[in-house]
Amino acid sequence: MNGLTNKMLVLSFDCLSALDYPHIRDLPHFKEVLTRGSLAPKVRTIYPSLTYPCHTTIVTGRSPKNHGIIDNTLIQPGRHSPDWNWYRSKISGTTLYDEAKKAKMKTAALLWPVTGRARIDYNLPEIFPNRWWQNQLLVSLFSGTPAYQWELNKRYGHLRNGLNQPELDEFVLASAVHTIDTYQPDLMLVHFTDLDSMRHYHGFSSPEAMAALKRLDERLGKILKALKRQNLYEDTSIIILGDHSALDEDKAIHMNVLLEEKDWLSINKRKRVSKWKVYCKSCDGSAYIYMTDKHDQALNDQVKAFLYSLQQNPANGIETVLTGKEAGMMGADPDCAFMLEARRGYYFLDGAASGSYIEPIQRHDQQKKHLLATHGYSPNKADYHTIFIAAGKGIKKGVTVSNMNLVDIGPTLAALLGLSLGVTDGHVKDEFLQ
Repeated sequence: MNGLTNKMLVLSFDCLSALDYPHIRDLPHFKEVLTRGSLAPKVRTIYPSLTYPCHTTIVTGRSPKNHGIIDNTLIQPGRHSPDWNWYRSKISGTTLYDEAKKAKMKTAALLWPVTGRARIDYNLPEIFPNRWWQNQLLVSLFSGTPAYQWELNKRYGHLRNGLNQPELDEFVLASAVHTIDTYQPDLMLVHFTDLDSMRHYHGFSSPEAMAALKRLDERLGKILKALKRQNLYEDTSIIILGDHSALDEDKAIHMNVLLEEKDWLSINKRKRVSKWKVYCKSCDGSAYIYMTDKHDQALNDQVKAFLYSLQQNPANGIETVLTGKEAGMMGADPDCAFMLEARRGYYFLDGAASGSYIEPIQRHDQQKKHLLATHGYSPNKADYHTIFIAAGKGIKKGVTVSNMNLVDIGPTLAALLGLSLGVTDGHVKDEFLQ
């Protein structure tokens, strides 16, 4: 299978929304790429529309139920901070970077989700210390390419301020430019989270989010400059994409509070879940309801009736109740008992089983206890699309693709490189390809 390009750079701007297009189309470096390439201005995301499931879909072409990353975090009732789906081993089937590696291509990934311990030549995985005895440098070194990461941290570690933004993206940018200049990988995946962070903590259209869009343009410009400096600009397929949009909210739902009141779960002295028959696992804008015994039909009927009764009152914040089968048909985890979709203005909190069921969100939350905008919602929500831009080698110029899904990205990128992802839930969007 012959490819249309031997070089590909994929830039993921987390939370880049279709609604951002009027703001970015006239920014100089976005404009440069748009002028050279083609665009899908409204890309339908997946369910649940969370960063880790979305990024796994981008490199597999499959929905969460088929690639196995059904949530950002693991189901760990009782843990204050559940572990994330950091490791490649959690993904079922192949990925774009696996197939590139098999084809003897040089691969690199910088903060790309779910790449811990992946077979990537230059790998700086997205992972953070989640135990009191861990530190950032060591958990990264043991999950990626040690010498490469040591080099990046030695050169650019001073740019970091923990996981805070925009400093983290500045570290990623410097590392990406250095990787282009020094190693010139054939497939390079880079994940920037500045915009997503600003929307979470300040709101979707906040001045902070608009400033983040401008910073993304500046980072894009520096990466394009590095490609030109290495005479790679004309021979590289440049992909710019988002993974999901976001919605503002002003109320948080503590679903496990109600489950505890129904005696379907218990909490210990530390106010953490200790035992449970029914548990709510947050996906922010949506939530899974799990049961320890899915075959307990009597309990299933009770839970179903209870959830539907909540849905009847808009003040409870629940827009839709799906069965596990219906969730699976949407691409989410079919092993859940139910899946809940939050109304606009609401999102679900994980774990908590004490306090009030509905908690108002303070707009000036200095401690970042709550999110002012988030994602995880159904792709059926209005004005909730993301965006896909492609330019350079192998890409047609001036094409606008009106109908595209996130699951189509993986097969399309694979086709560009002359690779195959096997059976996928998406299709190659030939409209982009020369």
